[in-house]
Amino acid sequence: MSNSRRRLDEHFMRMALSLAERGTGLVSPNPKVGCVLVKEGAVVGWGYHKYFGGPHAEIMALDMAGRDASGSTAYVSLEPCSHWGKTPPCAPRLVEAGVTEVVAAVIDPNPAVSGSGMKILEASGLRTSVGVLEEEAKWANRGFFRMTKLHRPWIVFKCAVSLDGMVALKNGESRWITNLRSRSAAHLLRSESDAIVVGVNTVISDDPELSVRYVEGRNPLKVVLDGNLRTPVGAKVLDGGGCMIIATEGCDSARARALEDAGGEVVVLPRDEKGHPKLSDVLNFLTSRGVCYLLIEGGPSIASSFVREGFVDSFEIFVAPKFLGDGLPVLGHLETAAMERAFEGEIREAKSLDGDLWLEVRPKCSPAL
Repeated sequence: MSNSRRRLDEHFMRMALSLAERGTGLVSPNPKVGCVLVKEGAVVGWGYHKYFGGPHAEIMALDMAGRDASGSTAYVSLEPCSHWGKTPPCAPRLVEAGVTEVVAAVIDPNPAVSGSGMKILEASGLRTSVGVLEEEAKWANRGFFRMTKLHRPWIVFKCAVSLDGMVALKNGESRWITNLRSRSAAHLLRSESDAIVVGVNTVISDDPELSVRYVEGRNPLKVVLDGNLRTPVGAKVLDGGGCMIIATEGCDSARARALEDAGGEVVVLPRDEKGHPKLSDVLNFLTSRGVCYLLIEGGPSIASSFVREGFVDSFEIFVAPKFLGDGLPVLGHLETAAMERAFEGEIREAKSLDGDLWLEVRPKCSPAL
């Protein structure tokens, strides 16, 4: 491939990836997909997957292009699908429309597709290629890849900490460690997530709403890990519905009914040796409910448990230039026996937010996409 063709392919694929991002928070458990149709160097159609169950990106682009789709090249951020789901398959539609070439960023990891879409196109005489901006395309659908390959969501742990690593004072007070701009960025993370997880101790001490307020966006599913159903019936997290309380076997059935009457959904799962819901079972259940992107906002106990199990894919850490002294450390329940066994991360991005610092940290041991 010539350098000029590679640059051209990357240019239009970036357009497709940018379009795909418009579906953030709206399409799970489906992947985010963007498509651009190009003919004689000009864009004749474009589209993206707008909402779960809605038309796919390729169909949107074909509808926009009309007859101009014939003889065009399709740039798609994910391999065109080949199977019936909530909508018809896209690969045959590209063939019927007279598209002559399809450039896909990455093969669909879904076993129902996984190369079969490209085979349909090739068998019909279309030129195909895969791998243009592949890593960027995988990152754009990291939740979909995690769900498909590891059967769990992409998991982000968000925390607001002081310079000495505290998430609250000794008495549990945490409002507010960071500034308004940091809190707005944290609410953006909420709006981009399918579900948000806290422990019952956070519900009791902070009485959070767990809603999206500082930015525009939809509210994620609110999940409370509460083995013995200690969540107060009047907790704000129950307001407005969309709250799942995960308890363990043997919990009080009358208490469960009271919480459901208050607007919650009580789910009972097996307990671990400490009487808490087993995290692997929690993740399997949330995956079965279509959760691709999970945000953890729990306190030190919940955070330490997810890190200990190796379930955190990314840390979003908001650091305020404050010292709290004898407070509650962010991972205070995580024990490290020796320095060489310390949890290691890699800072991928750092942003200044009106005096606060926003760090994106990835675990060095995180599984590849």
